[in-house]
Amino acid sequence: MPILSKEEAQAILKKALSYSKADECTVTIGGSEGGNIRYARNAVSTAGDISQMSLGVSSAFGKKSGTATINEFDDASLEKVVRRAEELARLAPENPEYMPLLGPQTFLESVTYKNATAAINPDKRADDVAKSLKVAKEGKLEAAGYLENTTGFNAMMNSKGLFGYNRDTDVTFSVTMRNQAGTGSGYVSKSYNDTSKLDTLALTKIAASKANGSAGAKAIEPGKYTVILEPLAASDMLGNMFQGFDARNADEGRSYMSKKGGGTRLGEQLFDDKVTIYSDPLHPDLPFSTFSGDGRPQKKTVWVDKGVVKKLAYTRYWAQQKNAEEQPPANRMVMEGGTKSLEDLIKGTDKGILVTRFWYIRNVDPQTLLLTGLTRDGTFYIENGKIQFPIKNFRFNESPVIMLNNVEELGKPERTGNMIVPPMKIRDFTFTSLSDAI
Repeated sequence: MPILSKEEAQAILKKALSYSKADECTVTIGGSEGGNIRYARNAVSTAGDISQMSLGVSSAFGKKSGTATINEFDDASLEKVVRRAEELARLAPENPEYMPLLGPQTFLESVTYKNATAAINPDKRADDVAKSLKVAKEGKLEAAGYLENTTGFNAMMNSKGLFGYNRDTDVTFSVTMRNQAGTGSGYVSKSYNDTSKLDTLALTKIAASKANGSAGAKAIEPGKYTVILEPLAASDMLGNMFQGFDARNADEGRSYMSKKGGGTRLGEQLFDDKVTIYSDPLHPDLPFSTFSGDGRPQKKTVWVDKGVVKKLAYTRYWAQQKNAEEQPPANRMVMEGGTKSLEDLIKGTDKGILVTRFWYIRNVDPQTLLLTGLTRDGTFYIENGKIQFPIKNFRFNESPVIMLNNVEELGKPERTGNMIVPPMKIRDFTFTSLSDAI
């Protein structure tokens, strides 16, 4: 199924809206196409292409609303889904938090789409995976990995005249390398919207080096250590923290952003002054749609400035209740850093632990954001500015809030998943026990 152009999407949305008899109506349409390859034990196990598209209608009579979806786009089907949404709206109870629809908005021109990524085909995916498998076979290692590319679009139009359209591309690659004895493991994972930045050969070599280097791990005592978190490990921790930038959860006492006695920690110095976090839909390495799901414009937003909480996300309803500025949430965050490489941070460390990544992370206490989990796929002891030997994996008990108050140094930021973070040198990171997992 093709990715619809702005004009094609607009035509379908207009047609669907023309059938509406509700007080207010919003129609959305979105779709994606792409493909993937999965491999394990040095052989491809699955490969395929996926194409999908659907349309949703939300109709409202007063404060009663109903939603219906469909994946057929002829006139009869469009009218059918509109009628169904209206039927459900009439049956629904009133929603006391229902907000009237927005009128026309002005959105920035999106930068989320790259022609080269949209042009990825099965041959391109096969070539990229072949490079990864070559590293594994030549190094007598075993590889398990996944490569996926996606091209998508989404558009919305409502009965008040609002219209937005966005298309995007993304490619993601990850690979785990193990030695044949199963005593050493390495891992890398990268995402880009521009496929020209993806180098599966170089990334697999990094995973292979970690697999070989982590064999024969030694046990050291748990405790508080200076750690260097690679960007992947840092993102594992911060992903949980970014979810806390929600004003309502904070106001209602349900997050680490809640202030004792009521209110939020907006305006407080919550982190070290080295910490600045923002989102920007026009960021060249981490772009996202310039409009939110409810039709509000997205623009560059500084959430934390030199450790001070500057913004929380407000729904339109909650902003009205609190007489606050509306602020849509951002699902892609950027944390500023320095200019040093990971290797430079290691060279400047007398004693510490290098962590490749964390996994099996669970929330222990939402009020302090205390997390627990395990290190994995390459954990190393540092002394006198050099990696001395691999160590057994640890269980940790730590809060990213506390972690970002113990920042000693930040390196050069890079994208990992849906965020950009720097490698971090953190003091007094708490490891509570050893793990025999590789």
